Amino acid sequence: MTTRSIIIAAVLLLLIGFISVKRIRAQGHVDSTAYDVMLSTLLKHNVPEININIAAADTNAIFLDAREHKEYAVSHIPEAIWIGYDDFSLSRVDSIDHSQPIIIYCSVGYRSEVITGKLKKAGFTNVQNLYGGIFEWVNEGHQVVDDQGTETTRVHAYSKKWGVWLNKGEKVYD
Repeated sequence: MTTRSIIIAAVLLLLIGFISVKRIRAQGHVDSTAYDVMLSTLLKHNVPEININIAAADTNAIFLDAREHKEYAVSHIPEAIWIGYDDFSLSRVDSIDHSQPIIIYCSVGYRSEVITGKLKKAGFTNVQNLYGGIFEWVNEGHQVVDDQGTETTRVHAYSKKWGVWLNKGEKVYD
């Protein structure tokens, strides 16, 4: 293979990668290309996903928080209902109409993807996973509140490994 062929092949690969990233961004998932790449490999994408800004504009949806209670207590999306993850039970959502628009979130979207799948299996027909989770919610400048309902900049960052994806707000680890 000649040097020219190698250069042409490298340019084509870069172009294909650029087009793929642009396609992902066109869907409006998350602003950070690195975060998008991480999420594209972490998540199974086997449930409906919703973009942060579309979710923020949905005044009819109920937000469900699939993080641990200590994470929820630090901050959560206003009016979100805590449902947990490790000890999640369908009894926590018994009172919600199965056709009600529901948006489920966690830190980045992994735990909420699992819970979204459980709700779909249980007959909920309008559930979506918040792509990028509360980290991207805060990164995009949307409000979070503490357990008293007061606006805060604090966000439970889960761990230092996962906290790298939270670019705004004050990271809390305990």
